[in-house]
Amino acid sequence: MSSGLRKELELRAAELGFDTFGIAPVAAIGGAGLRLGEFLKDGRHGDMGWMADTAERRADPTRLMENARHVVMLGLSYAPARDPLEALNSASNAAISVYAKGRDYHDLIKGRLKELAGLIARRANADVKVFVDTAPLMEKPLAAGAGLGWQGKHTNLVSRVHGSWLFLGAILTDAELPADMPEDDLCGSCRRCLDVCPTKAFPAPYQLDARRCISYLTIEHQGHIPAEFRKAIGNRVFGCDDCLAVCPWNKFAETARETKLHAQAETDNPPLEDLLGLDDAAFRMRFAGTPVKRNGRARFLRNCLIAAGNSADSSLIGCVRRLIDDDSELVRAMAVWALDQLADRQQFVSVREVELAKETDAGVIAEWQRCR
Repeated sequence: MSSGLRKELELRAAELGFDTFGIAPVAAIGGAGLRLGEFLKDGRHGDMGWMADTAERRADPTRLMENARHVVMLGLSYAPARDPLEALNSASNAAISVYAKGRDYHDLIKGRLKELAGLIARRANADVKVFVDTAPLMEKPLAAGAGLGWQGKHTNLVSRVHGSWLFLGAILTDAELPADMPEDDLCGSCRRCLDVCPTKAFPAPYQLDARRCISYLTIEHQGHIPAEFRKAIGNRVFGCDDCLAVCPWNKFAETARETKLHAQAETDNPPLEDLLGLDDAAFRMRFAGTPVKRNGRARFLRNCLIAAGNSADSSLIGCVRRLIDDDSELVRAMAVWALDQLADRQQFVSVREVELAKETDAGVIAEWQRCR
């Protein structure tokens, strides 16, 4: 029964568009909880307080489903059609992470997972619960335990077939199912992902300090991005693909079959000039249905202003100058920094004299005083 159900599940998963399938016992999470504890103890999670709040549940899947025996792990490829690092050569355009260029993967995967979970529930009279990166479940070590790939030195999952480009979904169940063998770690002596990181976010292989990670800084971080990282961010306005893109295993990855995950015109590295002019309504409309929308306009424009400051494109000065009067202090502060990078000294000082006289936010005032 269990082997027959497994075959049925694997076939149905393929019909639903999933690119890879595997099963692991929940114990396959292994020492991931201990590693998470060390990560949190060192403060490497930054201001992602929710990770610390849910650490105990993350370490043990049965905290999320008490009677869970196995986890069915699914992968959906989002491999890009071209090298995402090419976008870094166009300084006047915004580089948006590959995963955020298409439709929000949460919406795409969850319905399909529910259908597959329903099949398990009916055929095995079992309890099921589905997860798509929105609950405290450590999908990557479980995916490795299910044979979908291994956690590389950049801490992300790497697949022999799909490289670094897999979205993951999980189904916890009390059904008794045949488990797959874990994948071996095939990184070998390669350290391309570690060496390419612009902010040196990897203290050691298999360790990440999120506080230095551009993906964290541009997406998760709520406040002002520390000045020490701004130059290294370049034109990356939402996430960073560097450590993923350089992985040699990507040579086997074919462009994602799911067309809804392909880049849209609105997200395919658009001109910074277009993005800097977005008000809240236009921002929401432009990025509706994509992961970018969750960032909110203020944080997104914070990132775009850093990219503008790094662009050496003086034609953006007008866009930057207008944002010095923005309602968001986060935007105003980064507009100050961007203007300092782009304008000549006389122009910057003349604007500072006017703006400092009416500015009331301490953070923005400090930015004016720190710059020229």
